[in-house]
Amino acid sequence: MGQRQGRITLWGVEVFVATAEEASITAAARRLSTSAATISQQLTNLERDIGATLLNRSERPVTLTPAGETFLRRANAILNEAEQARAELALAGTGALTRLRLGMIEDFDADVTPRLLSEMAGALEPCQFLLETGASHRLFDQFEARALDVVVTSDMGLGAAGHEVHPLLEEPFVVAAPRGAVAPDRLLEQLAALPHIQYTTRHHMGRTITTHLARQNLTFPQRFELDSYHAILAMVAAGAGWTILTPLGWQHAHRFREHVEILPLPGRALSRTILLTARRGIFGDMPADLAARLRRLIEALVVAPVTAEAGWLGERLQVLRQTEKTPRAGGARGSEEGVGR
Repeated sequence: MGQRQGRITLWGVEVFVATAEEASITAAARRLSTSAATISQQLTNLERDIGATLLNRSERPVTLTPAGETFLRRANAILNEAEQARAELALAGTGALTRLRLGMIEDFDADVTPRLLSEMAGALEPCQFLLETGASHRLFDQFEARALDVVVTSDMGLGAAGHEVHPLLEEPFVVAAPRGAVAPDRLLEQLAALPHIQYTTRHHMGRTITTHLARQNLTFPQRFELDSYHAILAMVAAGAGWTILTPLGWQHAHRFREHVEILPLPGRALSRTILLTARRGIFGDMPADLAARLRRLIEALVVAPVTAEAGWLGERLQVLRQTEKTPRAGGARGSEEGVGR
């Protein structure tokens, strides 16, 4: 292969990393919002410029060559340095952040996210905002693909050494049932007589719930598996069954709350942590400042109103005040004595 040193492009490096991580040219094209033909051409250019074959593209899935394994270790560092340089130049040139790509868990759509964006728009006037909302695992995938700068997600145990992580909220999983349909002292018996409307196991939260129930040998009649809080709580409000979610999920669907009550999860308790994650050293104090804003908004818009209506939650639903914390493996945790810290 001919040598043509010194013409490596960041785009070519990004294409290589995406292809190596996805083990597929088609998947890399989807991740980078381009065509498979563009991916193939960029890989050809990169291999020509480096003077080595990096990928076994004829294999399915695509695999790294020994040279590719060596280059991949440097490629991620190259992309991280470029991202940091862009941020530093933006800050140096204007004294303020000029672009922020933010991913927010959909649970905050109703109250927290709009208020946060309104505050940030006033505080960071030159900054352009790109907001992506969705399930935690999808946001984290985009963060890892460098399509997002900062993400607010549930803790899935995916933290890495190059990340800075700020805890925001710990909340328990609870039962949501038609208001007045079940009595706390006969909860398991009465739930067993009603259909269980399950949160989809295609999402991390749904798999967490399913695993937790299985470990306790708890089974319930099930007819529905849905991925929308509004759809699930509409069915619960109509008396079609009950579900397991978190106080955030219950609060997310305001219009159904007067017909749905939340109760403690039977058996062993289960909780999850909501975190803010950013790449370490890229945006200075901004991630910590953003986390501080979020904690204040979560306290006012989530914790205070929910605990006022469901006082039994107590400290099980709480804002986490630490400045930084490494995620726990597994993402959600159970407790025999409750969901306190």
